[in-house]
Amino acid sequence: MRRYLILAPGALVSNGKTAHGVIRYSSDETVAVVDPQFAGRTVGDVLPYLQSNAPIVASVAEGLRFHPTALLIGTAPRGGQLPDSWRVQILAGIRAGLEIVSGLHELIGDDPELANAAATSGARIFDVRKPPSVPLFSGNAYTIAAPILLTVGNDCAVGKMTAALELVRAAQARKQRAVFVPTGQTAIMIAGWGISVDRVISDFAAGAAEQLVLQAARQDPDLIVVEGQGAINHPAYAGVTLSLLFGSTPDAMLLVVNPRLRAFDGYDVPVLGYADLIRLYEGLCATIKPAKVLGIVLNTFGLSDAEAIAEIQRAGRETGLPADDVVRFGALNLYDAIAPGFRKGEPLCAPVRA
Repeated sequence: MRRYLILAPGALVSNGKTAHGVIRYSSDETVAVVDPQFAGRTVGDVLPYLQSNAPIVASVAEGLRFHPTALLIGTAPRGGQLPDSWRVQILAGIRAGLEIVSGLHELIGDDPELANAAATSGARIFDVRKPPSVPLFSGNAYTIAAPILLTVGNDCAVGKMTAALELVRAAQARKQRAVFVPTGQTAIMIAGWGISVDRVISDFAAGAAEQLVLQAARQDPDLIVVEGQGAINHPAYAGVTLSLLFGSTPDAMLLVVNPRLRAFDGYDVPVLGYADLIRLYEGLCATIKPAKVLGIVLNTFGLSDAEAIAEIQRAGRETGLPADDVVRFGALNLYDAIAPGFRKGEPLCAPVRA
């Protein structure tokens, strides 16, 4: 078990996706967070929904008094590059002998300065996004007995991982053996296994997704819930979405949206509405292995309860599907509404045999 000091200076609220996920869902303890903007307060003071009393400090040096064993890079910046201003803080952690846990695309272990410092201090560097070797997609996942549910979205960072984790908790509360499949860096830190599919060479990304659901199936689950990535019409990240759509062989999908989004950040491309998204996701699946969208999860963070309820009701009216915010209002109602749709489907093609 790790005792995390999470590094997120100036980013805990604005770009702390990794920090948020680990604080809320990981079984590893977060003992402190580095963000000078909120130093002297607690995580619960700043972000109540994370349900954490971990103190916020101004620096790694200050955080050492809480006896962490690991320094976690708590942000997921666009492009996955290490902010230059964070380097001195990471070096402080390395020199203190902390394990460095990073989900950045820029591998900490490949950085000469940081790698040399770790070799000197004996600190371990864990680059979570570094992928293993995986085979091409084979079709063996079509033989999995448990239904597979994939979360898909209207953009990146809208809560696909969170929705999957909350649905697994709800299934377990209903005495179902549900297994969460991590496909991104934060989820791997939470679950302790997985592959960051967006770091796998494109020809093998569907094979990586297949290996993950095959591994989950070994636990003899009643339900497999796969964390989605990207969005199907995102100009930069649709590739990883498509790999998961085909490679994880879903029997059903859960659409996760931020209802306030109108265009992708940094691109003059509109975010699609419910009907277009459902048509695209279901249409693509229909060419390989048909799967339906069973329900909608809305990320209503920043809205009042009344505004959130109005958006949830609008989604239900427009689609005829059950809809809810599983963080704000809990996941049991949505789970109960979509659970009857968890049925195995058949592919339109036979598995490829070596």
